[in-house]
Amino acid sequence: MSTGDRPDVRGYFGEYGGKFVPETLMAALDELEHAYREACADESFAHEFHHLCHEYIGRPTPLYHARQLSEQIGGAAILLKREDLAHTGAHKINNAVGQALLARRMGKKRVIAETGAGQHGVAVAAACALLGLKAIVYMGDEDIERQSPNVHRMKLMGAEVRSVSSGSRTLKDAINEAIRDWVTNVGDTYYLLGSVVGPHPYPLMVRDFQAVIGQETREQMLAAYNRLPDYLVACVGGGSNSLGLFHPFFNDRKVEFIGVEAGGRGLETGSHAAPLTAGRVGVLHGAKSYLLEDDNGQIRETHSIAPGLDYPGVGPEHSYYKDIGRARYVAVTDAQAVEGFRLLCDTEGIIPAMEPAHAIYHAARLAADLSTDKTIVINLSGRGDKDLDIIAGAKDKKA
Repeated sequence: MSTGDRPDVRGYFGEYGGKFVPETLMAALDELEHAYREACADESFAHEFHHLCHEYIGRPTPLYHARQLSEQIGGAAILLKREDLAHTGAHKINNAVGQALLARRMGKKRVIAETGAGQHGVAVAAACALLGLKAIVYMGDEDIERQSPNVHRMKLMGAEVRSVSSGSRTLKDAINEAIRDWVTNVGDTYYLLGSVVGPHPYPLMVRDFQAVIGQETREQMLAAYNRLPDYLVACVGGGSNSLGLFHPFFNDRKVEFIGVEAGGRGLETGSHAAPLTAGRVGVLHGAKSYLLEDDNGQIRETHSIAPGLDYPGVGPEHSYYKDIGRARYVAVTDAQAVEGFRLLCDTEGIIPAMEPAHAIYHAARLAADLSTDKTIVINLSGRGDKDLDIIAGAKDKKA
């Protein structure tokens, strides 16, 4: 790893990151950082993580050439990194297992988490059931309504789901409540954060656990094609699935990174969740990054058809990538994401989650303008079982 892709001793990627938290949490973060550093130096920890990746999660996930999709679009070859085939149906399980192992190592028996689309909550419930830990998952009321199948899955695996009715009743508010819980119960509780957001060392830890995605992609590309991809495309909410894919290619400057944010009803409407495309720098949930705020510095309400992208901030490392030009960020609207969803269903018989449907739409547009010798890898970060009601609702509105 180069110095350019590691945070400094204060937890900053360039000018982004840090620890903007109440004094009561500083000792907990220091304890977490120390425990993570020790775990990284312990070969047995790495061995257990990679063993569970293989035996429990089902890694490596395939790198699939979407031939029908590629032929219909024309231009570049489109490949899918099939994180939808991982246990629990999304990339979230990689980080959940890694952090649950760390929680057990630290002697924490009570684990709290936040979730938007529900996939992180399901992954936490599964990992805690596996390792004998108590799981409490905070979820906004609106997301509970939009993602009820995942709520049932969490409960089946023994997790307690606590609804959040404050604010916009979505992911931002679930994180707020989880942090309040952590402040109150910091002695015996581990906060298992689901994305590359929050105070240091969370953005680093989550990125590292998710980097298995990009590491496998690199190996699979070299084995099958004897080359690296030309483009990596992934959706960005908090940003863990995209950084998991991007990070192992950081030094390969010929590999272009494209992060796809939630354009919602359109950037011009203000009803979106695209801080990198249309936001400003500020502090949210313990870290400095790009976010959506009004002229008074108050966090703006967001909107996305994809619950996992419905968040007003983004990870600090993404903010760093934007400023140094290592990644390009674009926004895709709700209607365009639905088009991407249907396109993959029709051409490949694969039902994606609404989150990566944003990336599918943009990658398809990109591929059409490229030559046939170019390759695009999309991180298909989750499957769409959870979103069938959302798609049905979108179809009804269109009708």
